[in-house]
Amino acid sequence: MADLNRANDLAHVPDSVAAAVTASSGLAAASDPGPFFHGTSVPLAPGARLAPGYPSNYRSDVLMNHIYFTALKDGAGLAAEIAVLLTGNPTAHVYLIEPTGEYENDPNVTDKKFPGNPTRSYRSAHPLVIINEVHDWVRLTDEQRTMWRERLAAMTPDNAPIIN
Repeated sequence: MADLNRANDLAHVPDSVAAAVTASSGLAAASDPGPFFHGTSVPLAPGARLAPGYPSNYRSDVLMNHIYFTALKDGAGLAAEIAVLLTGNPTAHVYLIEPTGEYENDPNVTDKKFPGNPTRSYRSAHPLVIINEVHDWVRLTDEQRTMWRERLAAMTPDNAPIIN
């Protein structure tokens, strides 16, 4: 869960560390031109920077080496809705973002687990800059929200490992 007091000052990972993490991942750089989106339950202002180095939304015991985003607005909306379910923050937010460095396919939902990248999901060891909030994304229905709540409750490190 993000620290709301630090929401506008999240770029604490030096570029040299970010480059080392990206280079050591063994994944090919992505070439998707975007636009890109990030979903969260944290209200952010344009210009805010999101960076890795915080606990996973899915497992608070895992410190993340990357920040995640997608080229699918509704995919970011799903991530935002899940963040609301996990954090208890009241509102889902989807932001148009700009990566500040190299990025790669997200191995948690692509390549290493599934062929290709149909979800157009990516991760970066470099910060993302918030451009603005977008509002025209598809919200979950009550039935879908219940299904996700049940799925999240069933997740364990053994049945839902995170490729960090």
